[in-house]
Amino acid sequence: MDEVLVQVALDFSGRPYLSFDAPLAPAVVGGFETDLVAEFMRGLANSTRMTLHVDVLKGGGPHHVIEGCFKGVARALRAAVAVNPRVTGVPSSKGSL
Repeated sequence: MDEVLVQVALDFSGRPYLSFDAPLAPAVVGGFETDLVAEFMRGLANSTRMTLHVDVLKGGGPHHVIEGCFKGVARALRAAVAVNPRVTGVPSSKGSL
């Protein structure tokens, strides 16, 4: 994953949407079809009803691009669901912006 830079943003908005921008040519990497990465992310966004943006800013080999996409989403999910002791109630900016 050394040469890859992936940016991920997500929002559990109740409005499923996927924006996926990754330089993945159709291929098979370790028995996994590269086309399935976007399909997995779309299924994740739809089933969780979240808005998900995955952008590969710097690419590399397809194995590392795929790894970066999944790792970026995992880290964003972990941050999104972490409990913040400074926030009471449901964390939302709705009505305050």
